Amino acid sequence: MDVVISPSILSADFTNLERELGRISSADFAHVDVMDNHFVPNLTLGLPVVERIVQVSPVPVDTHLMIEDPDRWAPGFAEAGAASVTFHAEAAQAPVRLARELRRLGARAGVALRPATPVEPFLDLLAEVDMVLVMTVEPGFGGQSFIEGTLPKIRRARAAIEAAGLDVWVQVDGGVSAATIERAAHAGANVFVAGSAVYGSDDAAGRIEELRTLAAGHTHAPRA
Repeated sequence: MDVVISPSILSADFTNLERELGRISSADFAHVDVMDNHFVPNLTLGLPVVERIVQVSPVPVDTHLMIEDPDRWAPGFAEAGAASVTFHAEAAQAPVRLARELRRLGARAGVALRPATPVEPFLDLLAEVDMVLVMTVEPGFGGQSFIEGTLPKIRRARAAIEAAGLDVWVQVDGGVSAATIERAAHAGANVFVAGSAVYGSDDAAGRIEELRTLAAGHTHAPRA
């Protein structure tokens, strides 16, 4: 299974996002966190800014919506050209209907789970999504420490995906660095969001390659 690196621009210099997006041109995606100061206690970017990011980004845009009422708002991000739109299971009223709408609009559909949200209620719905995001910190702020207790959830998600024979990615977001990425990959993650680990380096491209190499040595290979 291929390793996918999606640096979070939450750690970028917002005074020049086009330049900062250029720094991660060797990545697979640009991870854009959308927070509404309701679902999480932080406020970041809205749809018009994300639409412009899509236009100038050298890599596809992976949006993570930490917002209330994603059933209403998430499709707009797919319409704006985001390649992947992830909504929170805790906020969606009709997650299957929303995932189907995102796919209809041409985006990959992802469902995100807070650290304390169990994955089991969603295992029967895996065929309806393209990605499961296991939050490895509490959503809302960058720079937090990786929560080791999320690793069993990653393993359970990967095992269920393999058992069903599905091509569903498992993404981890929060505290991902050279010190933690191998454990997340070994547990079954293949998509890695790294903010400060990438943008805190003077050589963002070199750090992306380092993370990719570290994860590749441990990424869980699906059973035949």
